[in-house]
Amino acid sequence: MSDSVEQNERHKAKMAKIKAARDRMMATKTEEKGLIMVHTGPGKGKSSSGFGMITRCIAHGMPVAVVQFIKGNWATGERDFLRQHFPDEVKFYVSGEGFTWETQDRERDIAKAEAGWELAKQLIRDPANRFVMLDEINIALRNNYLNIDDVVDFLLSEKPEMTHVLLTGRNAKPELIEAADLVTEMTLVKHPFRDGIKAQAGVEF
Repeated sequence: MSDSVEQNERHKAKMAKIKAARDRMMATKTEEKGLIMVHTGPGKGKSSSGFGMITRCIAHGMPVAVVQFIKGNWATGERDFLRQHFPDEVKFYVSGEGFTWETQDRERDIAKAEAGWELAKQLIRDPANRFVMLDEINIALRNNYLNIDDVVDFLLSEKPEMTHVLLTGRNAKPELIEAADLVTEMTLVKHPFRDGIKAQAGVEF
């Protein structure tokens, strides 16, 4: 037997063992539920990944709602694309007026965040919405514009069983991470902003 044939046979046997183990593992995963998900961390991609999930939901015929807490009316490619091409599948709501250093009005930021959260609760309670994305809500929670206990209690007690909720933004609070089913932390390794390069269309927004 040649070395290449022997190598292929060993590889095949190894993959067969891995497949058998994975099949046994997958056989135990039978439950379905709506997930509480968190995208956090200093790295890029928290909201972008959420919009990727939204495209999956559209493909599966799952209605989606998005509440944007901080970014305000800052134009993004994802929002423009979804509004233009999938206005019936995805509903967008903007509760923020921009980043906190732009508004410079804490009371107004709190009022906007509270209004956004009231709207978010309505959208989450509506079983027609199968996926609700709360974009940058973690920043509102970090700045104590919203009460973390109120948010966690609502998600755990009132979210419909099969509704997915995604909360994005840096510095997710420990209480939220503990309550979530799925938490992803985006790690910053390198970013062109440090080299004086501004945000690029198609990459940042």
